[in-house]
Amino acid sequence: MRIKTLFTLALLAGTAPALAVDNVTVARIDADTVKVTWRDSDPVDIIVTDTPVAAGAATPVVKASRKGEAIIPMPAGTRQFVVLRDGGDASLTLAAERELPLAKGSNFRDLGGYKGAGGKTVRWGKVFRSGALPLLTEEDYTLLGGLNIGTVVDLRSLEEREIAATLLDDRTGALFVSNDYSLKPLMANMGSMQGEYVYTGMEKLLAPQYRSLFKRLLADDGAVMYHCSAGQDRTGIASALILSVLGVDRETILADYHLSTELRRPQNELPPLDPADHPNNPIVQYYAAAAKKPGGIKAEPLYSASGKSHLAQFFEVIDRDYGGVEGYLATLGVTAIDVARLRSLYLE
Repeated sequence: MRIKTLFTLALLAGTAPALAVDNVTVARIDADTVKVTWRDSDPVDIIVTDTPVAAGAATPVVKASRKGEAIIPMPAGTRQFVVLRDGGDASLTLAAERELPLAKGSNFRDLGGYKGAGGKTVRWGKVFRSGALPLLTEEDYTLLGGLNIGTVVDLRSLEEREIAATLLDDRTGALFVSNDYSLKPLMANMGSMQGEYVYTGMEKLLAPQYRSLFKRLLADDGAVMYHCSAGQDRTGIASALILSVLGVDRETILADYHLSTELRRPQNELPPLDPADHPNNPIVQYYAAAAKKPGGIKAEPLYSASGKSHLAQFFEVIDRDYGGVEGYLATLGVTAIDVARLRSLYLE
């Protein structure tokens, strides 16, 4: 009986369909080329497209490759996507660079590609996160101008906006959304936590900003881009809320959050300023103090004094006080019907 069972399992394994293309990454090598990596037991075709849509006929730039990696031409000046076609079942997998190749940006990336609810995938080209954008070049604006951004949600305070204005809305015609508040209470609250649970209370301090963000996501009026100064704390929480609603698992959300340490460019987040001219501006003083440290301004790992992820601790508070992310969002007016709509809009 045991031999027969093993034979049956082996037969079933031999006839089981091969897995579709998996673990796809697109990483820039230089201004003209990217490296595509993937995992698949079948040969794979790679197609380059200008739109975030997998379907459609096109001539592959790579044909029937089993190598699991390929270097392909992809100019940095325009947003392009790759489609990997499985040679076994002909399934299509869409992918793109997560970080946009901006000359003077910081932490500007696409939230697409993550696995969400129902086995679906977060759509590429619909939701973008970033740090501050005061030093963008003309080439940067040209690249961002092709993203169909309908809304820019600025999560920053009055003090931050007055010395590093966001101009992306002016250059693209996008709707600009912000809510006035002072950075001082927020920084004081974070500082009072002594390195642990530093985001505690931020869900209340930033409630108007997060409410506005979700309203714009629900409006489905072009892509939505949101940012703060570093694109890691307030923006990191916003991203965690969005990905959670879309059904992305927390391990993936935490991994996305911690990409900020690698992808921040602090030198691009504030224009050249004399701190003496802004003695009462906390963000200017913060960057000035950071610049005096050995090695200058750099992205600090996002972990507590005890070595725990700041975002993981934030989730603890949200789970304890609100019963989870959807419970918190309900306090912002995001209903179960809204959650269903968000999934229909941003998953495919």
